Amino acid sequence: MPGTIRALTFYFRMTMAWTFLYAASHQTFDSDWSAAKFLAGTKTFHAFFMTFAQPALLPFTNFLVSWGHLLIGLSLLVGALTRVSAPFGILLMVMYYFAHMDFPYIENTSNFLVDYHLVYAGVLLYLIAVRAGHVWGLDGWLERQAFVATRPAVLALVR
Repeated sequence: MPGTIRALTFYFRMTMAWTFLYAASHQTFDSDWSAAKFLAGTKTFHAFFMTFAQPALLPFTNFLVSWGHLLIGLSLLVGALTRVSAPFGILLMVMYYFAHMDFPYIENTSNFLVDYHLVYAGVLLYLIAVRAGHVWGLDGWLERQAFVATRPAVLALVR
């Protein structure tokens, strides 16, 4: 991989890590944070998203969102298990895309059919495709460790 592509890959990995870590900083360690307000503001698929705000599911939803952001961000930051965390990041971005939708607009009238959530999902897909954890990250190092190299199921997580 040429140096410029490696630098861009690292840049994209770091900016996506920051995006998830910044979101986690407002959620994971704030005891007052809840996904309920966000879910209540959904429009196009309101009934579907309100399922996750039901009293029985909301603690689980809050946990998955806040800790999901944190773990995805940390994984991208250090370049470990990026091919595991990035698909979860894509899933979150697609969910947020639909949650912000007021068809055909996304979040506001400035975004017609496409918004930054789809761009982020595309960047995460790129990070999977180019094995971004191998660019100044721990995935390359993990791949060479005996414990990982001798176990195909574990090796697949970092390759």
